[in-house]
Amino acid sequence: MKNIDVLVGRIGKPHGLRGEVTIDVRTDEPELRFAAGSTLTAVAPKGSAAQWRTLTVRSSRWHQGTLLLAFEELPGRNEAEAARGIMLHVELAPDSAPSAPDEFYEHQLRDLTVRDLDGREIGTVVGLVPGAAQDLLSIRSADGRDTLVPFVEALVPEVDVTAGFLVVADRPGLVSPFPDDDVESAPPEA
Repeated sequence: MKNIDVLVGRIGKPHGLRGEVTIDVRTDEPELRFAAGSTLTAVAPKGSAAQWRTLTVRSSRWHQGTLLLAFEELPGRNEAEAARGIMLHVELAPDSAPSAPDEFYEHQLRDLTVRDLDGREIGTVVGLVPGAAQDLLSIRSADGRDTLVPFVEALVPEVDVTAGFLVVADRPGLVSPFPDDDVESAPPEA
């Protein structure tokens, strides 16, 4: 089986003069993914002149709630500025799973059947959208609409990757459409 490409972060602005950069973290395992010596695949944004295909972590530290990384390939501020916007990826074995039992990689969730609390199929997971407060499940509903559902326990109380489904505590307008308000009205009285 082919390895899975997983997005783990995005390089932000430079920090200081020695090549450190801020990281928009996209993983629940930053200590593992950004450990010194880790090599990450670098994907430059469209229009970028950045030539790096891989970056090797020289050091990592937290500063006021922000992850700062130094890479072997970025010795100074100019290189750090040129790397801004690069997306950082790792390759994982297809059977890889996060260390915590209630965490999931996007590839594990994609194509899961979505059921409501009564067990009815109401859609399919098509992706995961990283968010600041929480991630959002991108779901294609049974009637073909695309919807976003906050990936929080109150709305997604059960995920069973092995069985191939997850449960959404659906409400009108979340995955299922609002009830039809367009009721035929009687003609006005004269």
